[in-house]
Amino acid sequence: MRSHSFIIAIFVAIGIAFLFPQGTELLPLKTITDIGIGLIFLFYGLKLSPAEFRAGVLNYKIHIIIHLTTFVVFPLLCLACLPLFEDGLRSELWIALFFLGTLPSTVSSSVVMVALAKGNLPAAIFNASLSGLIGIIATPVWIGFILEKTTDFEFISVLQKLCLQIIVPLAIGLFLQRYLGDLARKFGKQLSLFDKTTIILIIYSSFSNSFSSNLFDTVELDEFFKMLAVVFLLFFIVYFGLGKLSNLFNLKREDKITAQFCGTKKSLVHGSVMVKVIFGNAASTGLLLLPVMLYHSLQLILVAWFAERYRRQG
Repeated sequence: MRSHSFIIAIFVAIGIAFLFPQGTELLPLKTITDIGIGLIFLFYGLKLSPAEFRAGVLNYKIHIIIHLTTFVVFPLLCLACLPLFEDGLRSELWIALFFLGTLPSTVSSSVVMVALAKGNLPAAIFNASLSGLIGIIATPVWIGFILEKTTDFEFISVLQKLCLQIIVPLAIGLFLQRYLGDLARKFGKQLSLFDKTTIILIIYSSFSNSFSSNLFDTVELDEFFKMLAVVFLLFFIVYFGLGKLSNLFNLKREDKITAQFCGTKKSLVHGSVMVKVIFGNAASTGLLLLPVMLYHSLQLILVAWFAERYRRQG
């Protein structure tokens, strides 16, 4: 439930961006957030526990189900929603929805919810961690595949930026883990606070640019509710679909819980970082984060409810 304060902080940041969009001119937010992104992934590499990672490796069925859902089924479901948007591939709202579909799973909330529901915790830790690593490549590849056909999207320059801001710091973190890993895990809460603060700054910056350019004036109220309905529907299709698939593969109860909780999650942290890396300081970045934030809020509420339900049943 502590995640609710993060959601509140996000909406406060959006409110401040609406009232004071000129704040991006007062502080060097681009430089601050660029450095923050590098540090997030440096710390991510430092905190990745090899022992916990190895403990979840052997349960291959659950890994295949979760990662195929996260990086193949989810984007394909978003592609299937394309007819709902009048401008098709050129619709910024649909691109925002597709961006959501390509994102990796969350780490912390997935693990917390699986623990609450008495699921397979080592498998959850492994899959949530691996999802973040796969997403570093999978998200820009999917976005590049779609946008290169419709815009002047330059995949090579995005890949270079990706390497510099994410892959290099992550590699350094993994290399230094044997020396500083225990220290990073000891101060995990403080590092998590740093991550969230960086995300808040990215969100403020993104929405400031969108409000300054009056981008949200182009989004009708019915389009907003349509997006909310689509996001809601996507969650339930994936959640109950994973339940049926888990039964089909005869997964144990704790594995089914892990599959459902990890396979439905989408990471706001990765979304906020990726939108900055892939799209830079474009005015549309606030709009691109809209489905991500709607889904993030929805998944926390619904998965928390399902986790409590599983806990009572167990």
